[in-house]
Amino acid sequence: MFDHLCKLNCIKHFKLIFFSLPNVSTDLLVKIHGLGYGINYGQIANNLPLPSQVAVLIKSLNVSRIKLYDADPNVLVAFSESNVEFVVGLGNEYLENMTNPSKAQTWIQQHVQPYFSQTKITCITVGNEVFNSNDTQLMLNLLPAMKTVHDALVNLGLDQQVTVTTAHSFNILSSSYPPSSGAFREDLVQYVQPLLDFHAQINSPFLINAYPFFTYKDDPNGVPLEYVLFQPNQGTVDPNTNLHYDNMLYAQIDAVYAAIKQMGHDDIQVRISETGWPSNGDPEEVGATPQNAALYNGNLLKRIEQKQGTPAKPSVPIDIYVFALFNEDLKPGPASERNYGLYYPNGTPVYNIGLKGYLPQMPMAAKSNVSRHMMEV
Repeated sequence: MFDHLCKLNCIKHFKLIFFSLPNVSTDLLVKIHGLGYGINYGQIANNLPLPSQVAVLIKSLNVSRIKLYDADPNVLVAFSESNVEFVVGLGNEYLENMTNPSKAQTWIQQHVQPYFSQTKITCITVGNEVFNSNDTQLMLNLLPAMKTVHDALVNLGLDQQVTVTTAHSFNILSSSYPPSSGAFREDLVQYVQPLLDFHAQINSPFLINAYPFFTYKDDPNGVPLEYVLFQPNQGTVDPNTNLHYDNMLYAQIDAVYAAIKQMGHDDIQVRISETGWPSNGDPEEVGATPQNAALYNGNLLKRIEQKQGTPAKPSVPIDIYVFALFNEDLKPGPASERNYGLYYPNGTPVYNIGLKGYLPQMPMAAKSNVSRHMMEV
């Protein structure tokens, strides 16, 4: 993904949004509605609902975890006294400042501590897809910034409640097939090895943004669509382990575990910080359709509900943040980047995957959220 710098009025104040998943039972629908899953709440848009509206929608969807790309105080206040756990983010532009202990502590005191007693902030991501940036200084700053933020949490007595990590592009792997041969890129080993040591030391998860859509888009004739959409297919067998994979996402997760093990660690959990499928795209973005997006996310949610593990980690349920809550109209790049949302900004579903939610009838935010989310340290 590109880096993130960056109806009917059913009751007096609420509109009901209900849409069903084709060919599933009512029991499964109820189960999906009740499952706890994570979702990315991006805000690179100028037409999104107010955070107070989103809080009602999220509660009605039973979403238990939200990942932000900043620490927007309006969002954190709107979710006070909720049971939603938050991952807040420090953008890449903050990494240099975060290597300064005083600035790191000040940022936490200003952007985490004031909301901590009312809103469940459980994690801080320091940077996003830094190793995909080709910026050597940014890469050099990543681990020192993570360590400094963690030390500040220790000083403030918050390190047992709030962990520190960073999210990576799947492109940091040089090899991912078969999954057991997963390996990090040689040019990144010097950065990844000490990073993994730090993850193990503080017991924080390794986050990966994984998109089978990209692989399918680049080779639609060679990659079976059923394999990337969690549909029935013959799958593939890893010749080194004899493990059978019926979908690409699980193979990608296990490839990351294999790469980490190759670096000497089997004590770090892999979590998917972003995955999703666009409902629209440019003409050359093969597969970006509402039908495919509904199949990918709908089938993924069913597997999350079943608490499935991957073939290499069958006892560890997949831990996933779906991308994304809304379509974001100001995101740069190809058309697909603006069409990953489960919802349009007006609260109507983009496609049908068996979720049910309410969005209050209130005025939409009038101006771009991009500028108001920029924070200074």
